[in-house]
Amino acid sequence: MAENRPPAPSPSGTAVVPPDWPRRVPAAVLATCRRLRDDGHAAYVVGGGLRDLALARPGPADWDVATAAPPQRVLELFRRAIPTGLPHGTVTVVVEGRPIEVTTFRGDGAYADGRHPVAVTFVERVEDDLARRDFTVNAIAGDPLTGELIDPFGGREDLGARILRAVGDPDARFAEDGLRPMRAARFAAVLEFDVEPATRAALARHLDVFRRVSRERVRDELVKLLAAPRPSVGLRLLAESGLLAEILPELARAAGFAQNRWHEFDLFEHTLRAVDAAPVGPVRLAAMLHDLGKLDTAAWSEDKGDRTFHGHEPRSAELAGAWLRASRFPSRDSEHVVALVAHHGVYYDDEWTDAAVRRWLRRIGPENLADQLALLEADLVAKGDRPDVPGACAAAGRLAARAAALLAARPALDENALALDGTAIMRLLGIGPGPRVGEVKRALLELVTDDPSRNTAGELERVVRERWGRPTGEGTAEPA
Repeated sequence: MAENRPPAPSPSGTAVVPPDWPRRVPAAVLATCRRLRDDGHAAYVVGGGLRDLALARPGPADWDVATAAPPQRVLELFRRAIPTGLPHGTVTVVVEGRPIEVTTFRGDGAYADGRHPVAVTFVERVEDDLARRDFTVNAIAGDPLTGELIDPFGGREDLGARILRAVGDPDARFAEDGLRPMRAARFAAVLEFDVEPATRAALARHLDVFRRVSRERVRDELVKLLAAPRPSVGLRLLAESGLLAEILPELARAAGFAQNRWHEFDLFEHTLRAVDAAPVGPVRLAAMLHDLGKLDTAAWSEDKGDRTFHGHEPRSAELAGAWLRASRFPSRDSEHVVALVAHHGVYYDDEWTDAAVRRWLRRIGPENLADQLALLEADLVAKGDRPDVPGACAAAGRLAARAAALLAARPALDENALALDGTAIMRLLGIGPGPRVGEVKRALLELVTDDPSRNTAGELERVVRERWGRPTGEGTAEPA
């Protein structure tokens, strides 16, 4: 068992766990605890499932069970059992089709890699198991068969006060596991809790341990943080602690970086407000990355008497792509986010022709329209209290309406939607496959973008003959 973990007094505040909480535990979890108890072993639900039930959060998906049963006995007791983490005492059992992690009470030894203990010691008391956990609100155990709650560190009191506090000495907890400071930022945002001062102060003191955490684990924590009601809460904590400079240095450098008269806030504040305003998912991730290129493209315009950021969209997309690849995001997700960032600068006014709107749709891809408009709206809202913002938001709404109306007419927005395919073009011109076919198709796409009514086989055949039909010998042709 690790040191520096004196038990806290029993909570004196209002217990937030409802008295009938066992009735809200899934039947499969109850059955798991009953099977262990019938075999003579203590068994408790622990961790996020019990915490989220206490907070009345909707449907906790993950329920973990801690037990005095040795892992080998757990394997013997359940027909479907997988030794997912046997050295650390964890067995995943499948009961009524539901996977449940069952872990033997344990105390952790030294953490050599900044994430995992070199060795564990199995213990008999659940209180000793709770002492190794990260935060008090995660260090509550409940017996769903009797309703008993074991809370040696005041987790229920902290739940009632909406406070995130490390178990015991926060420096000891964060020195053990480099991901815990980032988990603190994530829980603060997701649960909408304040971080207790001593715990908050300790976040910045263990960057050396954090640097040993894999990029994939950091990515997963950040994705969970971005799903919070207000991710800015967690992002501010990451910035304050120095973690953000390790995770996404360009965003950390944005703090205090002035923009121009079109923005009320500096670049960091603008980005955080855009993240909060964006919907959860790829748009929110794009909002976090959308303006990284402003740091490199900022210039002073004497004519305007203000800062400009010409070309920041492609530079932001470049930086976003590099960071997403380094963070091991799936390629398809990365490509979508990069495209959103690359096209986020939309300066629409009602002078745009229908052809201009169709060209914009071609650039962004009609399948990305909803996400692109959501990012645009978040970006505009995050400019703050500026005179142009209401008008820009209204213009964005009109662009959305025009785009929807034009898409309803099913215009040709890529070469595959042309009424004339490559085979027909080669036949008409007497040529084989080659770059000329692509040139003709691109020209035809421009033609039907200007006037969708011309996208018929007869009309496009006529255009091909007139523009490219003069033979130049040996079965080839070039424009007349």
